Order: sequence, then structure tokens, then C-alpha cells
Amino acid sequence: MSTTQSERLRELLEPLVSSQGLDLEEIAVDSVGRKRVLRVVVDSDTGADLDRIADVSRALSAKLDETDAMGQGEYTLEVGTPGAERLLTEHRHYTRATGRLVRFQLTDGAELVARILTVDDEGVDVEVPGVKGRKPTARRLPFGDIAKARVQVEFSRKDKKDTTEEEEA
Repeated sequence: MSTTQSERLRELLEPLVSSQGLDLEEIAVDSVGRKRVLRVVVDSDTGADLDRIADVSRALSAKLDETDAMGQGEYTLEVGTPGAERLLTEHRHYTRATGRLVRFQLTDGAELVARILTVDDEGVDVEVPGVKGRKPTARRLPFGDIAKARVQVEFSRKDKKDTTEEEEA
């Protein structure tokens, strides 16, 4: 997809996505054989449920049908949210990942897995899990020191709330 088409699609679709209370995170056009697929990724601070996804999908489809932004020929529109292991690239992504476990690749080549505690304009405060019975430690990561960050999936996380409920039972 050319940059001009990407920019044109973003300019066309972003106001519609914003009007639905969502952020336009990503646009990608992929060719699958003779068919093209337009993938639109949306999100918000509170997430996006299926009803909101369906509403924005209908609005985007109608707008695309009114224009020639996708050119002539068939295409499939797919609207969704970022995956569970989303890449953090914007300040809002870090804010939305507060409380989540994240794998950081630092600019010095080091790798760190830590839980985001707070986010401000300069960086993130994280809690590095303790190893072999040691207590977790706090650490500050300025954004300039982060080369890449990706949310990690946790299947067996026990929140403090869950632990308290178990202790009371």
C-alpha cells in the first residue's frame, strides 16, 4: 500500500472512528490472491466491545462505499481491536497497559519483563517481579530508554483483590 493511499484512508476514516469515541490505531491493506483486505484496528481507554466494533464497521463501510478510496474492485473490510500481546508505540498505549505485564527491550540491548505501575510524560514506573523468593523491585524507565515494549499475556495472574477474597472465605 502506498503511503499516499494510507494517508488518504487515515484522513477519511479517522474522523468517523473518533466520532464513535475510539482511536484509529492502525490501517493496513493486504492482498490475498486477487482479493484485498482492509484491516482497521481501533481502541479506546475503556476498550471496544463488539457493539462498538459493529457500529464503527458499518460507518466505515458506508463511507468507503461513497468514495473511491479503495479504488475499483472488491475488498474485505475487517475492523478489530489490538491483540492481547499488543505492541506499545504511543503514550496512550502505555497508559492503557497500566497494571499489565510488559516485555521491554531497552536501547542498551537489555530485556526486562515488568508490570507498569504508572505512566507520565517522561516515562513509566514499573515493578520488576522478584526471582527465587526475592521481593519485587521498583524501577523507572524513561521513554528514551525503551526501544520496544509489548504486553504479555498472563493466564494465572492473581490480583490482590482475588487474594483478599480467598483469605476472607
